[in-house]
Amino acid sequence: MTPGSSPAVRRLDEWDADRLERLADAHDTPLYVMDHDRIRENVARFTGAFDFAHVMYAAKANTGRAVIRAVHEAGLDVECAAAGELHRALEAGVAPQDLQYTAVNPPDRDLDYAVDLWESTPELTVTAGAPMTLDRLEARGFDGRLAIRVNPGIGTGHHEKVATGKDAKFGVPYDRVEEVVADARERFDLVGLHAHVGSGVLADDLADHRRALERVAAVAERVGDLEFVDLGGGFGVPYRPDEDPLDLEAVAAMVADVTADVDATVALEPGRYLVADAGVLLTRVNTIKETAGARVVGVDASLSTMIRPAMFDAYHHVHNVTGAEREPVAASVGGPLCTSADVFCTDRPIPRPEAGDLLAIGNVGAYGIDLASQFHSQPRPAEVAIDGDDARLTRRRETFADLTRLEDEAPGLE
Repeated sequence: MTPGSSPAVRRLDEWDADRLERLADAHDTPLYVMDHDRIRENVARFTGAFDFAHVMYAAKANTGRAVIRAVHEAGLDVECAAAGELHRALEAGVAPQDLQYTAVNPPDRDLDYAVDLWESTPELTVTAGAPMTLDRLEARGFDGRLAIRVNPGIGTGHHEKVATGKDAKFGVPYDRVEEVVADARERFDLVGLHAHVGSGVLADDLADHRRALERVAAVAERVGDLEFVDLGGGFGVPYRPDEDPLDLEAVAAMVADVTADVDATVALEPGRYLVADAGVLLTRVNTIKETAGARVVGVDASLSTMIRPAMFDAYHHVHNVTGAEREPVAASVGGPLCTSADVFCTDRPIPRPEAGDLLAIGNVGAYGIDLASQFHSQPRPAEVAIDGDDARLTRRRETFADLTRLEDEAPGLE
């Protein structure tokens, strides 16, 4: 695909309504639908804009095997923030040398897994965000490719909970990086620096994004002799219908300008940007309740299906697939869980929902199914991948038996 030949954002009402109805009929709801053609379009657009950078996929956005495989086959290496993500990437067919492990307070079992993988694949790069992690790696015999995560002291993004660039949990303070790098060079093959400013960065966040990257670039220049400087991801997508997409060409120009004097490869880790608008969540209306204050619309999806509205107060557009031509009414859409947090929207204009209607919730391809849980003993949903005219089930729906399977297999259960 020619870079720039696909639109920079896919709006929810652009999905094929008839196809979504067929998928819901065939696979029941709630149902995640991932469009792999759209993933490839997003990869082509991003790599076309950042043609000077080494682009990796931040797997935490969506670790589904089919999604990881689609992104990797489109040409990207994979960045993993946990050992479980390394395992998932390997299961998806990614070669170990195409992986990067970015540890955050890694449990012992995670470090054991990563070091075992490195022993068979010395090309694996491990990123450390604390001096003690260096000691823990050395104690396991690791002396391979290492990057140091920098905390620039500036964070940005769509919510305080994702502004990692100013959270002390993440990385070495930028004014201490040089001493940690000096120590690391005595013990490992120090190949890079890493930083991540935040998640969901859009136009209003770019000034802070630039200031944070300037700090990382300045540290990289002082440290010198690096193979790469990894500036993370965080590239946002518009969740609201009236929001403009990120001007990717302008962001690329900014990154190129900030890193012009850095004598190292620039690496980037988009996640959300590649997969968010490639996913929708389908859910059926089961209950309509008229009250003095609102038209309450009950659906079979819940916060255990998709938690972002409850966790981040995140906006996700809701579209009535079945009744798109009806007059809008103010509706509050919520699931079956016994908590007031189990809502997808409140008093939002939606073409009048009726029992049996199919609703679509947009931009769920990132941090949607990966944050699904069994809270309230809700079986996790199924997932379908569409690829051209093909549609295939890539994750089966959990059953009630799955809810108790691990307990059934536990030897101590009577």
